[in-house]
Amino acid sequence: MRPRLQDFEGAWRIARAIHPADGAGARFDGEARFRPDGQGLAYAEIGQLQLAGHPPVRAERCYLWRNGPAGVIEVFFPDGRPFHRIDLGAAAPSDRHLCDPDIYDVTYDFRRWPDWSSRWRVRGPRKDYRMISEYFRIETG
Repeated sequence: MRPRLQDFEGAWRIARAIHPADGAGARFDGEARFRPDGQGLAYAEIGQLQLAGHPPVRAERCYLWRNGPAGVIEVFFPDGRPFHRIDLGAAAPSDRHLCDPDIYDVTYDFRRWPDWSSRWRVRGPRKDYRMISEYFRIETG
């Protein structure tokens, strides 16, 4: 099954691994909620970020998910700036976000729906890491 925007509504457990090129890894464990906001879904995640050699810290992030053209989800930052797109019709949806001088490449995997994942590769003058986020359904909207 290929999901549609409304299929994401609800709560998800997140397990995220961050693999910097220098080898000092990090882990995020938390929860994401997709809630209708009148224009699509508002995404909010909260959890604990564990950096190697440091005590855990609370971490949060928010995005806006919107229906785009023909099976595309458009993801925006909370202030409305575009972030990236998810082409749900693609076998392995992928996109690139340029945040000069950094490059953010993402690939999504929905083959195990309703479980799914995203894989980010981030590079820049002071950034070089891979981030894998796995989402597991807790409750539907």
